[in-house]
Formats: sequence, C-alpha cells, structure tokens
Amino acid sequence: MKPWVRVAAVLFVIGYGANQFSPLMVMYREQSHYSPVTVAAFFGVYVAGLAPGLLIGGPASDRWGRRRLLLPCLIVSVPASAVLAAGAVSEAALYTGRFLFGVVTGVAMAVGTTWVKELSQPPWDPEADEGSGARRAALSLTAGFGVGPAIGGVLAQWAPLPMELPYLVHIAITLPVIVWLLRTPETRGSAGAPSGSLWSDLAVPAAGQRRFLRVVVPMAPWVFGAPSISFAVQPAALGARTAGYGLVFATLLTALTLASGVGIQSFARRLDRRSRTLGARLGLSLVVAGTALAAGTAALGSLELAPVTAVVLGAGFGISLVSGLLEVQRMARTDDLAGLTAVYYGLTYIGFLFPVLLAALSGFASYPVLLGGMAVLALVSLVLVTIAGREGTPGPAAAGARKREAGLDRG
Repeated sequence: MKPWVRVAAVLFVIGYGANQFSPLMVMYREQSHYSPVTVAAFFGVYVAGLAPGLLIGGPASDRWGRRRLLLPCLIVSVPASAVLAAGAVSEAALYTGRFLFGVVTGVAMAVGTTWVKELSQPPWDPEADEGSGARRAALSLTAGFGVGPAIGGVLAQWAPLPMELPYLVHIAITLPVIVWLLRTPETRGSAGAPSGSLWSDLAVPAAGQRRFLRVVVPMAPWVFGAPSISFAVQPAALGARTAGYGLVFATLLTALTLASGVGIQSFARRLDRRSRTLGARLGLSLVVAGTALAAGTAALGSLELAPVTAVVLGAGFGISLVSGLLEVQRMARTDDLAGLTAVYYGLTYIGFLFPVLLAALSGFASYPVLLGGMAVLALVSLVLVTIAGREGTPGPAAAGARKREAGLDRG
C-alpha cells in the first residue's frame, strides 16, 4: 500500500462520519420532532468546530508534524460518533457530537490534504504527476462524503437501531485506519519546523494574494454550498411531498450529489490544463444552473426534478473543489501550503451555513424565492471570477519561478 493511500483512507473515513448526518436530518425532524431551524442548526454547528480545526491544524502540523496532528484527530472521531449515537435521547449530544466532528474534519482536511499532496511526489511516489495530490485528496474526501450518507441513510431507514447503528458502523471502519496511519511516513521533519510562535504561524500571507482574493474567495463558499442546497435544503423544501419516505429521498439526493461530484473530478483536472480559471467558471456555472433548478423544484413541488438538480449541483461541487485546490497548491509556498489549504477549506465551509440561513428566512419568504436569490448570488460570483480570469494569468516564466519556490518543479 502506497503511503498516500493510508492518509487518503483517513480523509475517507472522516468524510464518511462527518457527512452521514446529512440524510439523518430528516429522521431527526420527522421522528424526534425537532424544528427545521433546530435541525439546520445541528448541521451548522459543525462549521463552528470546523473553523478552529482548519485554522490551527495546518500551522500546528507544520510545526509538530502531520502525524502528530492527524492521528489524535482520527482517534477523536470515534468518541465523536459515540456521542452522536446518544443523540437519540439528547439534543445536547447532537450539538456536541456535531461540533466535535467539525473540529476533527477541519484538522483532517487541512493536514490530510497537505500530507496526501506531499506523499504524491518523490521520494514517496516518483511516478505521480504534479496535480495528483489535489486530485487524490479531493476524491478521497468526496468519496467519504458520498458513501457515508448513502450507507447511513439506508441503515436508518431499514435496519434496527436507526439512530445508533450508522454511527457504530463508522466506528468499526475507523479503527483499522488508525493502525494504518501509525505506519505512514512523516513528511514534515523537525528541521523544517517554523522558528517563531504558533500564533505567528496562524498568519497566512499567501491568502492576501490578488489571485486568491479574486478567484478563490468568490468561488469557495459555493463548493459546499452547492451540495448543502441539494441534500439539506431540497428535502426541507419538499418535506410535504415526501412524508413517510423523506429519509430515503434525502439519502438518494445525497448519493446522487456526491456521486456526481466524484465522477467529474478527473475532468476538472483536464479543464485546468486548458485554462486556469476554466474549471472555476464551469463549476460556478453549474452551481448557478443547479440552484435555479432547485428554486424551480421547490416552486413545482417536483420530486422528479430534484434528482436532476442533485446531479447538476454535485457536478458543480466536484469541479469547484478540485479547481480551488489546484489554485491553492500553485500559489502556496512549501512552508504555508497547509495554512493556505486551511484558509481555502474554511471559506468553502461557509456553504454549509446556507441551510441554516434559508431555514431561518423561510418564515419570511418561500423557498423558491430564497433559492432564486441564492442563484443570483452565485451568478455574481461567476461574473467576478470571469472578470479576474480575463485580466490574464502569469506567464510560463512566472509560473515556473513559483513552482521552483514551492518545491514543486520535478526537474
């Protein structure tokens, strides 16, 4: 087993555990009788844990090593799932478990993505191409995000102990991955550790680059905003039409969204070779189209249109995720790759607050109107990225200099 596969397995199981909650939101709403705003808050509190995990995890792993951060994070995901299993009888347990998973996922995404990238180059993988790290990390994470809710939703619908068994399955698949991670080579030695304080490491100067601000920032919230609209907002908007089988319907939408996101990611890499902003522009175009379709689905109450919407939004998610990672890995130096990756993921997870916002506003406007407004905001982001792309990108000489500075030039 190649070293990068072991870290990719960590991203998979943590993505699995974090996102299996998505279809279960319907179960908590229908069977535990939590309000739509409360259920959306369960979904959103995850982001409150994610932010510190992302922002601290990257710089801390630069200082103390990838394994020293990622291994404890992986171990903590086990009790986090156990706490969520207790959520059948405790609202506080659901908030606590979701917050813990936010922290765990934040650290895993910042550290794991960087570690996969480092292990996808010499001396650990001499045959890998320059974009392999971003592609492998994105595929692993997205696969976990897709498989977790698919299995969790099926177990919750038809298996015994519907509010506990999905989390117990996650614990079972995580334990062997902990053992694998113990044997994974460290890529961040003590010789390369920063000399200043950890507080000073939290500053990521690369995040102030013009291209980051004009291309990555407008696109990033829609990376996870697209799937959250698909499998969190659509079931809420169609709740009256899915009574009795809302959990299965939400599971279907989640599976379609993330399968579409996984399937299109290799295509996103080919787009990047043609033009650096082509992937971002196409990804956002699909998000605009998918969000407009979601507004139409809600207006018509169409159960048939919702799966089509899920596929479109999933494709937008997959292309945007990879395009953003490739942008980040191009512009980051070796010593701030983890930090800039963390900033990027922190921005992407703003999208998981969309269901909370829309649920809170649903008392003032209908879902079709709210989703139509979201489509307009996505269109504004697309225009901003398109304008930034037309201003030109650095020429080959500048790109080569940046590669050498980042240690990415394979000579």
